[in-house]
Amino acid sequence: MLSQHELLQKRHDIDLLRQSSSMSLQHADQLSQSILSSWQRSKLADIPQELEAAPLIIQTQPNQQSPNVLKVALAHCSEELKHIAQQSSMVVAVGDVGSTIVWSAASGQMRQAAERVHFVQGGQWREDLVGTNALALSLKTQQSSCVFSNEHYMSSIHDWVCYAAPIIDPYSKQILGVIDLSTTWNHHNSLGLLAAERCASIIQSALVECQKQHLFIRAFTVPQVLFNGKVLVLTPRQIEILTILALCPQGMNLENLHQALYGERKVSMGTLKAEMSQLRDILGGLLGSRPYRLLATLEADFLQAEQALDAGYIEHALKLCRGIFLAKTESPFLCTWRDCLESRLSEAIFRSNEIDVLLKHLAYCPEAIDAVERLIELTPSGHPAHQILVKYKDGQ
Repeated sequence: MLSQHELLQKRHDIDLLRQSSSMSLQHADQLSQSILSSWQRSKLADIPQELEAAPLIIQTQPNQQSPNVLKVALAHCSEELKHIAQQSSMVVAVGDVGSTIVWSAASGQMRQAAERVHFVQGGQWREDLVGTNALALSLKTQQSSCVFSNEHYMSSIHDWVCYAAPIIDPYSKQILGVIDLSTTWNHHNSLGLLAAERCASIIQSALVECQKQHLFIRAFTVPQVLFNGKVLVLTPRQIEILTILALCPQGMNLENLHQALYGERKVSMGTLKAEMSQLRDILGGLLGSRPYRLLATLEADFLQAEQALDAGYIEHALKLCRGIFLAKTESPFLCTWRDCLESRLSEAIFRSNEIDVLLKHLAYCPEAIDAVERLIELTPSGHPAHQILVKYKDGQ
């Protein structure tokens, strides 16, 4: 643990770096590369200099962008997390995949400070809105992050030190959100990151506890269905059926399911009944009938992508859409849904200003000509990458 003199010196050194007219890799030994990169992104985001608090969602509708399983898990472990906040004189906050706080608890010492800067439920801590902060940085890097004092972009939290860790779904391995532990800078402790990771593991244990019958469907790249973390051996047609039922949680009768799956193709009802019988053997009581519906705790990468687009979380949506949704399907229902998703994704791409995010998307989806066109718009005409992108587009 650093002494008060060493902490003061650290603040002083960071101030000198912030005032530097040019930042380069030579500062990497004084400042982590992730913080330096975050500063550079924050500077480009045109965040108001006078900003003192994060934007706040006042009237919270049912939170669609936060996965239901995360909220259920928090209900199981919130008392334990509140106790940690009180005992450690910290504020503990859980953010969703878009850096919006969905739950928080604060000690008496930190409550007013947290409320003043909107580090409370509904606070939006995206990097492009408030600049460098541990909650957004941990989601960006998908690693534990510490942001000390004036490493924060927003001056109103220069007296804070924050430790954050991503929350990983134990079954799907998807990032569901992030947990952040914050206190005053003079209480900075090298064990803070371990504490954040411990709190993340508490939530992940609660996820295991409340997801006894958990079904996860992957439909991008290689289609796959996991049940309680284990891959089910299914035919492509069975995966299509489960995907349709995931998109229609109210359930479907046999005739409507047949139409959604086969359309005008000459396939008998008996064939579909046989498929449903096999699925029931595999899933047991988790496949309901009259109407057919899924009764398990359900998650899917395509549903998460849709929720991310609904919430305006473009970066997260692009991370999820790493390939074509059920590329080989002939289901008219699924093809129509895919067309709608791709249209929404294209609109989001043309609203994005994140060059690195678009480049990553293009690496996974080389056919994404909309990403190429947006990157051409964002890069200066004299830049080498601009010329490469123009040639790439002309070659398509």
